[in-house]
Amino acid sequence: MKVLEHFVTITKHRHEVIKNCKKAGILWQGLFHDLSKYMPREFWLGAKYYQGNKSPNVGERLEKGYSDAWMHHKGRNKHHFEYWTDYRPETREYGPVKMPIKYVKEMFCDRVAASRIYRGKDYSDAYPLEYFLGGKGKRIIDSETSDLLEEWLTMLKEKGEKETFAHIRKVDNY
Repeated sequence: MKVLEHFVTITKHRHEVIKNCKKAGILWQGLFHDLSKYMPREFWLGAKYYQGNKSPNVGERLEKGYSDAWMHHKGRNKHHFEYWTDYRPETREYGPVKMPIKYVKEMFCDRVAASRIYRGKDYSDAYPLEYFLGGKGKRIIDSETSDLLEEWLTMLKEKGEKETFAHIRKVDNY
């Protein structure tokens, strides 16, 4: 039963992201969003650790100390800020790099969709920002990328989806 529930959840999430990507003007990206979740390495671990109200990666981390599914996923999906780490010649250290705008847009769409799916009837346009702020200072993300995502999530909370997606569609760079 967990296999079917997991499949339904990831598919509902993906369809929600596709709708959001269309609103953000990046439909083509949305059509390819999170296809790696259907690959055996991610899918079967997701089904094993399925909980319904949060990412299965949480359960896998609790059991193993890490999530093999997440390691696979973040390395293949450029809308995750964790993908965007590299050696930085100016600091001579490994660290976060600025994300291209098209992936920041998809990350926004993904976060809104995940909030809607996991919160269900308790979703509000304020929740994606609350969730983001809850992890602020703990994540390793480029500061400009983080600031832009926070700006859009704040706009979502204050002005709603219609105005926020209209704004995001017009943004070409930052």
